[in-house]
Amino acid sequence: MVTDILMPALSPTMEVGTLAKWIVKKGDIVKAGDLLAEIETDKAIMEFEAVEEGKILQLLVEEGQEDIAVNSVIAKIQGEGSSESSSDKIMEQESLSVDKHTTENRTTTKENNINKKDIQHKEPKNRFFSTPLARRIASERNIDLSKIKGTGPRGRIIKADIINEEILSQDSSPKKFIQTDDPIGQSKKIDILKAYSNREYKNVEISGMRKTIISRLTTSKQTIPHYYLRRDIKIDSLINIRSQMNEGLKERNIKISINDFIIKACAMALQSVPECNVIWAESQILSFSASDIAVAVAIEGGLLTPVLLDAEKKTLIEISVEIKSLAERARKKELKPQEYHGGSFSISSLGMMGIKNFDAVINPPHGSILAVGAAIKTPIVGEDGSISVKSIISVTLSADHRMIDGAIGAKFLEQISYNLENPGVILV
Repeated sequence: MVTDILMPALSPTMEVGTLAKWIVKKGDIVKAGDLLAEIETDKAIMEFEAVEEGKILQLLVEEGQEDIAVNSVIAKIQGEGSSESSSDKIMEQESLSVDKHTTENRTTTKENNINKKDIQHKEPKNRFFSTPLARRIASERNIDLSKIKGTGPRGRIIKADIINEEILSQDSSPKKFIQTDDPIGQSKKIDILKAYSNREYKNVEISGMRKTIISRLTTSKQTIPHYYLRRDIKIDSLINIRSQMNEGLKERNIKISINDFIIKACAMALQSVPECNVIWAESQILSFSASDIAVAVAIEGGLLTPVLLDAEKKTLIEISVEIKSLAERARKKELKPQEYHGGSFSISSLGMMGIKNFDAVINPPHGSILAVGAAIKTPIVGEDGSISVKSIISVTLSADHRMIDGAIGAKFLEQISYNLENPGVILV
């Protein structure tokens, strides 16, 4: 039997992908669980495995081909027990199926009814199929396969379905962010092209990642009632403690950053003000016990937000090592979907680029995001009129007013400020 191999949906929001690399070639014999290809989504490069044993008959897309729609046929495999000669006749058999169906319809109504009853009686209920790899992963992670809809051939559950189930269980928002092929609008696009027809330009291709950014952030600004709270935070004590820590960590090749302190300070603040540890799930608000924090990482062509789980329980050293690993793998597009989905709060920092302050767009379905500027030495007038120079970072909290009222957001930002100005509490 010849089976189509379809472009898999490797994340809940994936609609198209790029065939980055074929690991097999025509004529190869594969078993269930063997790797077939590397698929590039808008955020990562992931491996795609076979769901059944057989021989690769055709590879229908070339390496590097982009914008391949999910569920489109990318290859064909000849199942175990069938011969090449029989597979060559598949198209003939399919072309005769209409005539065969017409002939079968001459059967009496009584016979048809009997056949339907027999089929209904013989068909087992709650039957589902899965690949060996999917079964193993489900067993390791205690996932009920009967509750998962398979996307493999004939509804078979594959590895990607398990990953998607985990992601959806973390992010309960039922809303799907729809990509827009023409975000400007065709008529406006034509007008713009006419207006610039006398100037030299080149078309810049909108990548899959950029389309996702366009869709998500446009939806965010159009549907989320943002409000902004700003605060200047003195970090001289933090800088002194950081210098002492890094001096002692030289031999271990570990260097704590100011951003590591900020992540820890925000994680602790979410514990102190749990009303801000929330996400918007359309018909409900979900409040979390753990501080799972997404950190924006700039990569070629866009950005990713890997999630640091249970940040409130981690030491500064653990945060530093983990976030560096996540950022490095994000830039290489090696993150797994569960590593960049989830969280309830985001941090975006442009301080290292000299930006003093800015307003960040909330990352749906998160309740808020903190924009962090550069540490700048600033003259400060004391209560007695004296002037001193302090290292100040300017931060802006963007919050979703549907979930977080202004007074609660102010309390949250005050707690973040306290944790950073009194870094001893972070080290406890």
